[in-house]
Amino acid sequence: MISTERIAERAEVSPATVYNLIGPREKIWEALADGFVDELEDRLAPLEADDPRDVVRSTVQLFVSDPVVSRRMVRGWEASGLVLARSPHTQLRRAMADARTRGLLRADIDTDALAAVVSASCVGALHQWVAGLIDDDRFLTRSLFALDVALAAAAADPCRDQLLAPLRTRDAK
Repeated sequence: MISTERIAERAEVSPATVYNLIGPREKIWEALADGFVDELEDRLAPLEADDPRDVVRSTVQLFVSDPVVSRRMVRGWEASGLVLARSPHTQLRRAMADARTRGLLRADIDTDALAAVVSASCVGALHQWVAGLIDDDRFLTRSLFALDVALAAAAADPCRDQLLAPLRTRDAK
């Protein structure tokens, strides 16, 4: 359970200091979410070639790196969806557009729609993970599987075998 007292203890300040600097519980969640997204953006910024797999992998790894805060943020904060609206989806859209520009995806593909479908699938896996229905590894596997299905479906003919290969060798349970 995350409380003002636990945050104060971890920060080595008084609970009143936490409340005065951050505010009530909703503001604490906003501050945690802002820090979470800032960390995610720092992780995504240096990725080479905007590989969609790196975007998905880095996002999942950040969630599982601090499961107490991540799970509580998703489960207990009604505005938690805003966490995913800023960075990973924007970066994924950019990576999909880059893949289309490099010729991996067909020219007629709407990469924004493709990224939206992948994001929705990843959020589904996130909620399964938050509920404890799947473990960290399965969270990553399901998220990457959703991405691989989308990439394979949108593959340009010369890249079809390359983008189908992960699906042929992966267990998607």
